[in-house]
Amino acid sequence: MFTGIIEEIGTVEAVAKGVHSAVLSIRAKRILEDIHLGDSIAVNGVCLTVTSFGRTGFTADVMHETLNRSSLGQLKAKSAVNLERAMAAGGRFGGHIVSGHIDGTGKIIRIKGDDNAVWYTIETTPRVMRYIVEKGSIAIDGISLTVAKVGSTDFSVSIIPHTAEKTTLSCKKQGDVVNLENDCIGKYVEKLMGLSQTKEDPEAGEKNGVTRAFLAKYGF
Repeated sequence: MFTGIIEEIGTVEAVAKGVHSAVLSIRAKRILEDIHLGDSIAVNGVCLTVTSFGRTGFTADVMHETLNRSSLGQLKAKSAVNLERAMAAGGRFGGHIVSGHIDGTGKIIRIKGDDNAVWYTIETTPRVMRYIVEKGSIAIDGISLTVAKVGSTDFSVSIIPHTAEKTTLSCKKQGDVVNLENDCIGKYVEKLMGLSQTKEDPEAGEKNGVTRAFLAKYGF
C-alpha cells in the first residue's frame, strides 16, 4: 500500500521491451537507502516489484496487463518518474490509500496558472469518472491529490508550488497521458451496494442492490 506522497523523482535509464512486456532500469537515490529484492515501488503510481538493484538504481519488470492499463509503455530513456516506497507500518499517512493498481489513464487537456497555484484539467473515460467526486481523492501518476472540480468527461486539480517541485507534474504539458487510480472506497461501496440474493444468503441484498426499503427493513 502507498500514500501518494512522492519520495523522489527518478530517471529512466533504459527500457528493454519484449513482445508484450518490458524491463525498466531506473536511476534513484533516496529510495535506495532501504531497498530489498521483492520490494514494492510505485513508479508513476504503478506498483512494481524490485528485481535487482545497485548503488545508483533498480530494475523492475512490467507485465502485459500493466502496459495496457497504464502509461508506462510510453516511458523511454531519460523520462522522469515519480517514486514511492510501500508505506511502513509505523509511518505517517500523509495522503490517502493508494494501491498502485491503475484504473485507467487520462489526458491533460488544459494547464492554467492561478497566482501561485497551477490548475490541471484531465479528460478520462466514463469508467474512471464515475468514481471521481469533488473534494475527493485521486492519484495522478502516483500523486495523492484533491479533486477541485468535476465535469462530465473531465476533472481538475489545483497544484501548489511544493507539489509541482517535488513531482513530475511540473514537466507535464497539454496532451500528455497520466496514470489514474480512483479512491478505493467508492469502488468497494459500489460493489457492496450491488449484492444480489444468493441461495446461501437470501437476505444479503435485493436484485437491484441495497434499497431504502431494504435498509428500513433491517433498522437503518
